[in-house]
Amino acid sequence: MKKRSVKIVALMLTLVMVFSLAGCGKKNGGKTVSNESPTKGETQATATPAGDKENSGETKEKTYDEFLTVDVFATEANYEGLQPGWFAKVVKDKFNMELNIISPNVSGGGDTLFTTRSAAGNLGDIIIVGSENGRLQNCVTAGLLYDITDLVNSSEVFSQYSLAVDKVKGLVSDGKVYAIPKQVSAQAATEPSETIDLAFGAFIRWDYYLEAGAPTLNTLEDLLPLMKQIQTAHPTTDSGKTAYAFSLFKDWDGNMMNLAQQPARMYGYDEVGFVLHKADGSDYDSVIDNDSIYVRGLKFFFDANQQGILDPESTTQNWDTLWSKYVDGAVYFSPWSWQGQSAFNTPDNVNAGKGFKFVPINDFEILSTGAMPSGDKAVIAVGSKAKDPERMFDFIEWLYSPEGILANCSPDSGAPGPEGLTWEYVDGKSRLTDFGKKVFSDPENTIMPDEWNGGTWRDGTSALNYRAVLETDINPNTGEAYGYKNWASYITENSNPVDTSWQEHFKVNTMVELVKSTGNLIVAPGTSFINPEEATEITALRNQCKEKIVDYSWRMCFASNEEEFNKLLTEMQETVKSLGYDDVLAYDMQVAKDKDAARAAARVAK
Repeated sequence: MKKRSVKIVALMLTLVMVFSLAGCGKKNGGKTVSNESPTKGETQATATPAGDKENSGETKEKTYDEFLTVDVFATEANYEGLQPGWFAKVVKDKFNMELNIISPNVSGGGDTLFTTRSAAGNLGDIIIVGSENGRLQNCVTAGLLYDITDLVNSSEVFSQYSLAVDKVKGLVSDGKVYAIPKQVSAQAATEPSETIDLAFGAFIRWDYYLEAGAPTLNTLEDLLPLMKQIQTAHPTTDSGKTAYAFSLFKDWDGNMMNLAQQPARMYGYDEVGFVLHKADGSDYDSVIDNDSIYVRGLKFFFDANQQGILDPESTTQNWDTLWSKYVDGAVYFSPWSWQGQSAFNTPDNVNAGKGFKFVPINDFEILSTGAMPSGDKAVIAVGSKAKDPERMFDFIEWLYSPEGILANCSPDSGAPGPEGLTWEYVDGKSRLTDFGKKVFSDPENTIMPDEWNGGTWRDGTSALNYRAVLETDINPNTGEAYGYKNWASYITENSNPVDTSWQEHFKVNTMVELVKSTGNLIVAPGTSFINPEEATEITALRNQCKEKIVDYSWRMCFASNEEEFNKLLTEMQETVKSLGYDDVLAYDMQVAKDKDAARAAARVAK
């Protein structure tokens, strides 16, 4: 990035701090760590880049005199407040600042918080928002974003991601750079973005599946008798709490009920507004149609509730409450690889033969989003009112550097965290430290050292919920993927009875291997396509309709009988059509077809 002068006074202070830290710090994983955290206002020395490799794409080291509390408006975050724990220490040590997360997900969802803060002229110092539907241009027009064109052009880090930079230039009328897309990748667009487990699928308690006779499952609905059998055999957890086959939450509802949409992902469908469309362009569903894949999902959960295997607290609990149930073993099915397995598959559990694993269903075509050289639709930007915009850019640039990619570890990501604490270089390759093995086998309960701000590992992970670079991309320092689960050392050293049992049963090593071999995978190629800005009339109609769709969907899942389910479905259809649903559907249908055309072009260009 652009070189900027550093005052001699600051440099002298940095040297003094380095030598004093070396004299009084504790050793931790091969790193010298201070016993005390600097207080507000102190000059802060920065850490050495991970690996200290030449040509690694790391950010240059700087010092920052003034301590800042930085407001981060993060639409994807599931936490609000000051970033706690070990990631707070990493940010403080490197940038002399703390992150105050502002999350619409936590503050009621929807666009209310965005609209309120936009009207006030200040979204935040750092801003994470979606770029689709003209939102990036709208933010620029409203003067909410800082122009980072010159900073990006002089950055060695962002020189690797020219396709992503070109994409965001094309999303604004003046052709300048105001943001960087998330999850950029150097891989081909037709390659799955996952290498071990796909994001979506039927993840079930493997020990209970075997106990039930490991039945062959032909369709989604075959899960119901299996899960009924499992819940009947195990009505409570080891701690004595009531357990359910399925448990839901509302936090992520948008155009529709999020959890009812997940079966569509397992059949290869992607979402564009009120359209669920097959990733190969072969089918387009209006979500409210009687025979839509979405209504099939609603009917699935209705049937589950009728059989007494759907958690009645689903309508009131949030993500955190549900997560704690997975940790306790009170839920037996998960639609995501990073949910049940991450929460429940602790060392004690898997060594006792208990844990979640993927179970195939014969008619599934599980959706995998292909790698995106130009990045995803969410972007990160510097706010126009930021007190120190260059420092905000330095932080963003760091997130895309090898050091930042490894450290910006969200609760369910595969990033390994800080070098020297949870992982280390051995003979030019990455491997987990003993402490790292403990952390990733039991993130909920592993306590961090005091010099890393204490608390549990999970509580201290990055609250941004923002993956800058795909974790299956290659770290130039090692020639291996950033995600630790892809490291040869991890695969060799971390077998357990649950994984071994699963591998022996299916004669493969990973879920991705299995679905590739059985033809149950469909890859939606990554493209630069972004949903265009929709007319304000469409947005107004959409907001009215989606509120009704979500409300009716939950009521349908918990309907008293099938007659009521069908009555509510008809009411939903009539209600939203009276509110302009068909106009929105026509718009979404065209966008879905344009998106599939871009994917078709990416397949040809591979």
